[in-house]
Amino acid sequence: MKILTLSIKQKYFNKILAGEKPHEYREIRPTNAKKYITYFCNGKEYKADEELPEDGEIELKPIKYDAIKFLTGAYTGKRPYIIVEVKDEEVSILTDENGDDIVYEYKGEEYLAAQIDYTLGEVLEKNI
Repeated sequence: MKILTLSIKQKYFNKILAGEKPHEYREIRPTNAKKYITYFCNGKEYKADEELPEDGEIELKPIKYDAIKFLTGAYTGKRPYIIVEVKDEEVSILTDENGDDIVYEYKGEEYLAAQIDYTLGEVLEKNI
């Protein structure tokens, strides 16, 4: 089973546990992209930290996970966690109120604002 581990605030942890939060959204940035996406360009898949070709359309492809392990609480010792099934994942490019892509800059390079949406399923394991 392929599991993504994420930290989450207690109030959202409780909502997921109660079945009141069916989606988890995470912003995709250059610093965390390799755990969320790969790139698909010219018929080839590239890891987020690999050099992409200069030509061709680039598609963001979500990395498939079977479950997400949500941790909450202080970053010391044993932390409460739940492992939740992932039913689906989808990447979206974020746009402004005019429908234009939002562009940020990181270390002199431009990147498109994007987020990943995980559709959550049942709680598979809990240690609270």
